[in-house]
Amino acid sequence: MPSMPRDISRNAILREGARIVHAKGFHHTGLQEILQAAGIPKGSFYFYFRSKDDFGLALVDYYWEFIQAMGESHLGDGGTPALTRLEQFMDAYREMFETMGLRCGCPIGNLIQEMSDLSEPFREKVGEVYSRMHGRIAQLLAEAKDRGELPAEVDPDRTAWFILNSWEGAIMHMKLTRSSEPLEICKRMVFDHVLKNPVPSGTPRRRTRHG
Repeated sequence: MPSMPRDISRNAILREGARIVHAKGFHHTGLQEILQAAGIPKGSFYFYFRSKDDFGLALVDYYWEFIQAMGESHLGDGGTPALTRLEQFMDAYREMFETMGLRCGCPIGNLIQEMSDLSEPFREKVGEVYSRMHGRIAQLLAEAKDRGELPAEVDPDRTAWFILNSWEGAIMHMKLTRSSEPLEICKRMVFDHVLKNPVPSGTPRRRTRHG
């Protein structure tokens, strides 16, 4: 089929570009380096992308597809309590970072730091993906709240922002220290304090003397 070479080559550029940009950053990655890694002739790049920035915006979508797939593989199991799924998801990311030598970090977080002040289209694009990441956590917390696993006063939306922002900060610290301890500290603060004392589904919460 005529479209297959185009699709395969475009995916190869995105795949290799995602790997290199994740490790080196967008500005420190040259087109020739990506094309050489993908095995694509230099002139072919502009057949798929109008510019390097156009490629970068497509790369954000590529990263999101990976994050979404990984998220659903851990968060989509409706048979497991929502908070357990969230904890397993954070553990899976920690294990992935450890496999990568505690380098690179979150590709979306990296692009937010590198590109938000330099390119409005990039700022908007990574902002959309960051909001989707937040939305998935908020959905999980809302599910936990509906099942009585969280106190009624918990705001899923604002709590999800706190968890996501704290997690991204912990990833930055992980890269600095080359240690997964910041991730473990973040997780423990979330589950031991922010989401403290979840109540089993169907169990009414005890009223306090002031409640």
